[in-house]
Amino acid sequence: MKIVQIVCQILRVPNVAAKTASCQDVVLVRVRTDDGLEGIGEADASPEVIKAVVDAPFSHNIACGLRGLLLGENPLETERLWQMMLRRTQYFGRASVTIAAMSAVDMALWDLKGKKFGVPIHTLLGGRHHSRIPAYASILFGRDGAETRDIGRKWIERGYKAVKFGWEPMGQNEALDLELVRGAREGIGPENTLLIDAGCVWDARTALRRAQQFAEFRPGWLEEPLRPWDVDGYVWLRDRSPIPIAAGEAECGRESFRPFIDRQALDIYQVDPSRCGFTDSAFIRARVEEINARLCNHCYTSPITVAASLHWLSTCRDAFIFEDCVDDSPMRHELTLEKFQAGPDGFITVPDRPGLGLTLNEDFVKRYLVAESGGNV
Repeated sequence: MKIVQIVCQILRVPNVAAKTASCQDVVLVRVRTDDGLEGIGEADASPEVIKAVVDAPFSHNIACGLRGLLLGENPLETERLWQMMLRRTQYFGRASVTIAAMSAVDMALWDLKGKKFGVPIHTLLGGRHHSRIPAYASILFGRDGAETRDIGRKWIERGYKAVKFGWEPMGQNEALDLELVRGAREGIGPENTLLIDAGCVWDARTALRRAQQFAEFRPGWLEEPLRPWDVDGYVWLRDRSPIPIAAGEAECGRESFRPFIDRQALDIYQVDPSRCGFTDSAFIRARVEEINARLCNHCYTSPITVAASLHWLSTCRDAFIFEDCVDDSPMRHELTLEKFQAGPDGFITVPDRPGLGLTLNEDFVKRYLVAESGGNV
């Protein structure tokens, strides 16, 4: 069994809105073998940049495109191939978009492995602890407290018991920050779980002040209050905050997470398989469980990453909640024939078919396809 083709496809909605987070485009990596199997994966980054890392021609031994490295290799040897990609892309960068591109390939390789052996990926990762996980509706803040209140009420009425509000306009001024959080709590009611994603807007002292001010609204966590690279700030803040501190979605791979884990900088580590792959996500899981911190997924893209996140998070011993993007985008809801969203009881079900357990909607792929490479053997 060997890899004979790696196809990279970019899909995009016709009108991309100017907002921070969404599933408005998708980069698909499709790895095919000589016995007719195909594995699929995606990365959460600029699709064209990911495609460039996959497509890049050989430059020298530690500056290689991923397709050229992997053709002819055994796709089942996921750990060896991860290390080979890491070694031979050293000059592309070691903790950012190159790792994200590797993660898309790695996801596809694990999908292939599961299909080859007829088992879901969570079995390959060591076995799931959970078949269903409570989900939170993940959505952006409204323009003000009133609109945020209405957004929260909407998702509670849909059955969610937890809602996370994120990003702009948080961080413009103190009064608006408090208005947004107050509106969020009013919208979801006193008994449901409120999660706040600040969107990397403050310095550590301002973040501590906001955590103290937000405490009366009882958030389950305060996410990404600082810039992602401010490890010292996170260590300082976590030691003082009355609210648990969450972060990690911006990190790509184990080396990116290492300083946060080594210094126990966070209460909740948020891991995205579309930026860490299954290979490094499993490593990060073991390290975080070793320090008795909590794990959650990050997922604001297509059902491919939703499924990947469910497989991975189900193997986390103390998994307690799942990020369920409720942004209204065709990429989120129509890319695969299977639908992944929490049910009316607020729980989301872990897939149990071989590999990722997904079937691409090929008509949808053709309709939204804007670029493709590697289509010819």
